[in-house]
Amino acid sequence: MHVLIVLTSHDQLGDTGLKTGFWLEEFASPYYELIDNGAEVTLASPKGGQPPIDPKSDETDFQTAATDRFKQDEDAQKQLANTVKLAEINSADYDAVFYPGGHGPLWDLTNDADSIRLISEFFDASKPVAAVCHAPGVFKDVKRQDGLSLVNGKTVTGFTNSEEDAVELTDVVPYLVEDMLCDANADFQCGEDWTSFVVRDGNLITGQNPASSEGVASELLSLLK
Repeated sequence: MHVLIVLTSHDQLGDTGLKTGFWLEEFASPYYELIDNGAEVTLASPKGGQPPIDPKSDETDFQTAATDRFKQDEDAQKQLANTVKLAEINSADYDAVFYPGGHGPLWDLTNDADSIRLISEFFDASKPVAAVCHAPGVFKDVKRQDGLSLVNGKTVTGFTNSEEDAVELTDVVPYLVEDMLCDANADFQCGEDWTSFVVRDGNLITGQNPASSEGVASELLSLLK
């Protein structure tokens, strides 16, 4: 059971001068859920090396048991500091792919050619494809063999417009995840803001927000097993 986790390499929050990246909980919770259940995990990013952690996700209010564990885990930290370049990844070597969120993916993974290729390959091979929070944005430019959007007709979730409004970044992000998924003719569903909400449609698994990240990993494991 070999799972690929793809992280953003983008660290600029639009034109605000602030930093972004991946959301720490959305990596740490699934990472430990997967490895604790016997999965071998490879980490990748567009640029390789250390992907940027969204500094806000490192603040005290957003720490969980998983993030605390990560900060004591030298092996995991070393693995994160040495992610493989996405262009070097062969989808045939993996059983599933998982995308953590954070705002970073909206800028780089959305239109990254290697990411688009890999998602298509996983999907066409009927392998699980999972994304949480902002990461469903990585499906924006992915097409199926019939030329339609990957999420066309699929039941999905992701970071909601109301959640983006709550963090006051509606006018900063390049697009709203909820709007994008709806525009792609997906059946967008969501729970209450900031509560865990996970949707599985076939081999496609999506989670609404950081609280949903462990649930997405659990669904992924259930598919793999």
